[in-house]
Parts: sequence; structure tokens; C-alpha cells
Amino acid sequence: MSHVAQHAPSGHPASLARTRSRQSGSLAPCAPVRGAFALWVTAVAAGVFETVLAVARMVGDGSGSGGEIAIGLAIRLPVFAAALLIALRMRSGRAWARITLTLALGVAGTASMVVQPIRALVQGRSLGAAFEEAGAMDIAFGASRALHVAAVLTAVVLMFLPTANAYFRAHRADRASAATRETGPGRSHVG
Repeated sequence: MSHVAQHAPSGHPASLARTRSRQSGSLAPCAPVRGAFALWVTAVAAGVFETVLAVARMVGDGSGSGGEIAIGLAIRLPVFAAALLIALRMRSGRAWARITLTLALGVAGTASMVVQPIRALVQGRSLGAAFEEAGAMDIAFGASRALHVAAVLTAVVLMFLPTANAYFRAHRADRASAATRETGPGRSHVG
């Protein structure tokens, strides 16, 4: 996709945020926002992989009934879909999506992923013992979980870098300018 920079000094965050797509005329996401989006997709993919492993374990060892598995999937699958949809809105410059991803997945989601391992450590379980007892599925799950957490935390950082902040501000200004053009100066749009 070709890009053309708008009127700001080269290398300045505003010039990066105001890069427009020649094809659509809309603001193109800056590198940190594109990277954050890719990491949100990675986090969701890791979550799906972890869910597959958990279901396989429950089916394999008989620890979960069909109903328990169905309830777990009924909760997780909409969360995965919502995360992707909100990440798409974040990539298109919606600040509310950036905040939602940060609070819902960056804070609450990360906490839900690390509580169990932290609780085990607090109760005296060592990492060495966990690795000694781990099977292939446990190691795959742990590696996926580590990737998942790293992707979420890195995505949150990228979404708040100066260039990303400029991108979200520029998007807000563009929407305000478009609303003014639609309604005329001094008039509000009531829809």
C-alpha cells in the first residue's frame, strides 16, 4: 500500500500519524499501532491454542464433562471474537478501543492468566518441580501462555508510544473535522 505524508516535519510523530493511504484517503496506522494490532492477533491465537490444549486435556483425562467444556467455550470464543473486533477498531484509530484493550485484556486478562501460577509459587511450589512434573502438553501450554502474556503486555506499551498517541489524536481531529464539514461550523449534528 502506498502512503503519502501530510504537512508536518519529517520524522515528527505528527507526520508519522498523519500518513494517509492514497487509496482510501484515511489515516494509515503508524508502525506501533500496526505492531500492537499484530500482537493482539498473536495473543488471541495463543488463547485459542491454549483453549484447544485445555479441551484436549479435559477430554483425554475425563476431567471435564461435555457441559463444562461447552460453557468454557461459550465464554472464551466470544471473548476472542470481541478482542479481534476491538483490536480492529484500535487499528483504525479509535481511542476507546485502545483503552478497552488496555483495561479488559491488558489488566484484567493478564491478571487472570498469571493468578494461578503466582498462587502456586506463593503456596511453595517451585518452578523446578513444575518443570519436572510437566508433560509435553504442559510445556506447550506454558510456552503459549508466556507468548500470550508477552504479546499482550508489549501491545499495551506500543499503543501508548508517542507516535501511537499522535495517531489517535490525529484520528480524533479528522473525525471532528469531518463532523464540522457535515454539519457546518457552529452547528451540531443531531442524528
